[in-house]
Amino acid sequence: MLLTMKLKELNQVLARYPLAQVRFQLPNGDFTPAHSHVTEVARIDKRFIDCGGTLRTESLCRLQTWHADDIDHRLTAGKLAKIFTKAEGVLLTDDLEVDIEYEAGYITQFPLQSIEVTNKEVIFHLTLRHTACLAMDKCLPPTAVPSEFSPLKFNFTETPPATKCC
Repeated sequence: MLLTMKLKELNQVLARYPLAQVRFQLPNGDFTPAHSHVTEVARIDKRFIDCGGTLRTESLCRLQTWHADDIDHRLTAGKLAKIFTKAEGVLLTDDLEVDIEYEAGYITQFPLQSIEVTNKEVIFHLTLRHTACLAMDKCLPPTAVPSEFSPLKFNFTETPPATKCC
């Protein structure tokens, strides 16, 4: 199971370093442009039925990032903290996992795995999201029971006991 950061942890870091620039590092090690900023803070609630028929729910905090030709624009940790304060009525709790939406030729979401603080930056380390079957016990065939037979241990010279079967 992938562990990602909760909004509560993120807010604690932002509060400690309000003047630091916020940067986003993609899973491949590349950074989004330094002038990327957060255009939306959303609470995403998902209700779904998995392939085994179980009703499930998930909630998360999604930050949509964007950049334009305004290369002088910089997002500080303090500005982002103020955006979260304004979004409290939408988010309802700070016990949400955080992911970042970014357009890199297509729109994708990256879970926030961790944060690194340097002298001047708060770096959001993003990770990959993967699909998975949530009902493997219902969808996959049962695993085969291993046979006790081992050709390495078989005695080929011994005569098997006679049976009534032909």
